[in-house]
Amino acid sequence: MMFAKLFLFILTFSFFSVTAQELSGGELLNKAIQYHDPNGAWPGFKGKMQITMSTPDGKDRVSAITMNLPKEYFQVVATKDGVTLSQTVDKDNCELALNGSTDISEDDKKKHRLTCDRATMYKDYYTYLYGLPMKLKDPGTLVAPKTEKRTFKGKTYLVLKATYEKEVGEDVWYFYFDPNTYAMEVYQFYHDESKNDGEYILLTGEQEIAGIKMPKTRAWYYNKDDKYLGTDVLN
Repeated sequence: MMFAKLFLFILTFSFFSVTAQELSGGELLNKAIQYHDPNGAWPGFKGKMQITMSTPDGKDRVSAITMNLPKEYFQVVATKDGVTLSQTVDKDNCELALNGSTDISEDDKKKHRLTCDRATMYKDYYTYLYGLPMKLKDPGTLVAPKTEKRTFKGKTYLVLKATYEKEVGEDVWYFYFDPNTYAMEVYQFYHDESKNDGEYILLTGEQEIAGIKMPKTRAWYYNKDDKYLGTDVLN
């Protein structure tokens, strides 16, 4: 009886391993999306979040973010060193504010890098990172047909590679998923993989916002030397 149970366990584990290895890129992505966004809420996402970014210099930046994807609305209000910058993108319109005032001198705009292009960059940045892995379904994203098993920081993951059409982006990204739950736990990007540049981001904890499981804590490091860059926490 004990041998039969052991044989059944080995058989089941072996079947899982083979099945996991045989998952295509599209299949792995679908399983990851099913874990993080089981009700397909992302396309209609409307929500608010607060993110505290801590860096080695000891100065925190607290950002209050509002997103309404159907209305193409994004706002980030960030406070650091007693200065509050507000950047809003509402479809094709942009509004900038410094400490609550939209009357900003050119010198202050330059000093704080307050531009509509930068506001759009923040919109794309936060929408992409907090919309993962769902954003990998966007047009222009090229998901590799084959997945791989890779050990990173002592844990074995199922890894999905993504590249982008030229008009979308030039970086190479790798996404690491737990082989049992398909939760996203690490992502990593390179500008030039042969130079081992770029960064990797460790994801720990989860917070559910509008029905979507989002990483609670993200810790950033350089690929080349594991140098710690900072941590942002979803509050």
